[in-house]
Amino acid sequence: MRIGNASGFYGDRFDAMRDMLTGGPLDVLTGDYLAELTMLILGRDRLKDPARGYAKTFLRQLEECLGLAQERGVKIVANAGGLNPGGLADAVRELAGRLGIGARVAHVEGDDLGPRFPDALTANAYLGGAGIAACLRAGADVVVTGRVTDAALVSGPAAAHFGWGEGDHDRLAGAVVAGHILECGTQATGGNYAFFGERSQGELLRPGFPVAEIHEDGSSVITKQDGTGGFVDVGTVTAQLLYETSGARYAGPDVTARLDTATLTQEGPDRVRVAGVRGEAPPPTLKVGLNRLGGFRNEVVFVLTGLDVDAKAGLVRAQVEDALTRSKSRPQEVRWELSRTDRPDAPSEETASALLRLVVRDPRQDPVGRALSGAAIELALGSYPGFHVTAPPGKGAPYGVFEAAYVERGTVDHVAVLPGGERHPVAGAGDTLVLEELGEPPLPTPLPDGPTRRAPLGLVAGARSGDKGGDANVGVWARTDDAWRWLAHELTVERFRELIPEAAELTVVRHVLPNLRALNFVVGGILGAGVASQARFDPQAKGLGEWLRARHVDVPAGLVEVTEPTEVLP
Repeated sequence: MRIGNASGFYGDRFDAMRDMLTGGPLDVLTGDYLAELTMLILGRDRLKDPARGYAKTFLRQLEECLGLAQERGVKIVANAGGLNPGGLADAVRELAGRLGIGARVAHVEGDDLGPRFPDALTANAYLGGAGIAACLRAGADVVVTGRVTDAALVSGPAAAHFGWGEGDHDRLAGAVVAGHILECGTQATGGNYAFFGERSQGELLRPGFPVAEIHEDGSSVITKQDGTGGFVDVGTVTAQLLYETSGARYAGPDVTARLDTATLTQEGPDRVRVAGVRGEAPPPTLKVGLNRLGGFRNEVVFVLTGLDVDAKAGLVRAQVEDALTRSKSRPQEVRWELSRTDRPDAPSEETASALLRLVVRDPRQDPVGRALSGAAIELALGSYPGFHVTAPPGKGAPYGVFEAAYVERGTVDHVAVLPGGERHPVAGAGDTLVLEELGEPPLPTPLPDGPTRRAPLGLVAGARSGDKGGDANVGVWARTDDAWRWLAHELTVERFRELIPEAAELTVVRHVLPNLRALNFVVGGILGAGVASQARFDPQAKGLGEWLRARHVDVPAGLVEVTEPTEVLP
């Protein structure tokens, strides 16, 4: 079966749904609209109006595309229901009736565990694909869900199509891996790709969305529709496989997929076969994502131009600290960060300027609003020469805190609400297996000693990084066997901490994935309380891997000669 993706996040390319429906044959079109931050946003929407809480963009896309999907026999499966999947299903039915389209609509619910976590704004269990499969087996044309795992949008339809049961661990694991590759949309087709400089800008201008051709044994071919931009190769698929994962065992509610067993093969232009994935019984617990309102935050960025940048930063910092103390409303948390974006003898004022960023947090709004505004702006005529800010601080905005909890799967009422309104309870996995980390596999034979060259790590290795709550993961991979032989021994946890000083005092765990010629690092707590708390300059760690690639190391000279990138083509 052919499963396509038309959304990797709430706010992705609006016309992707139409493009995918008109671009080639599909059996199912999925849309992933949810993330940790999205659930917080939807939670705040629901506070304003209990009838909200779902991704409204999805409805607008369906208004253009529902008839087209029906004509072409394409099922639509999306987690756009967010915190209100029943409400979205009703809205889709109303839309279908208004358009005169006889679409059968179903939804999946049971993930909302708010009553168990009364202090949380949102509390949602990550459900698997079994509810989606039940809806499709009952004849649904459109299935909307709340918080299912991203990969469930693919494993559910595959299970329904091929008749897999909960014990078909290897097949389900193969579909979960395919779903993980598809879930972030164009990240599988050249978007955000480390080695983008080897491709033309025209090729990268508008990447097409990915398609998985899934086979009955669980293997798949990752591809894209003919004539679309971007590209699919072993590198783009490897990068997405490593994204926001950790070790060899990738646990989910349907199955635990063994990422260390996956093999990737370039089968042809824009075609990568994913095979050999082994599966194990899922864990006995389900993950629950919790979002809480953590308080209020504000920030101001001072621009320091020209000479004496450090002295200017020192003066304004002392002045603001003094003013905050005098106001008797000093914020609970005050954080300064100086970014030396300036350069000597700069040809423009912008390139002659550094940025001093002040971020404040407090449970109350006043200390981050009025207190900060007064402390910062009243200095305008009495501080360092050239004083100005990028924008004046506002009143202060609420921020969120994310954390994960776990509940026994048998205590969660996973329900498929079928097209006719029947409520179909979804049984939990019959067999489960407590999740344990695998031991480190044998490393490849090291490269023999030889001449080296001081060069960026990224000339040899690709990377992709992302967030999981307060932790970040950085997946690093090599494209040749020799580069892997060097990387596996060079990039130890100790070396990683040297190259990423922010991680020096944090817990860093390295996972080795030889089949992918990859290392995956999990950096505990580097993102504070999660993306919504905006604890660092890059709150989702999207650029962390690229920072690592930019660090200079002693690389075997032969590897650099082979892999040094060419200039970006026009």
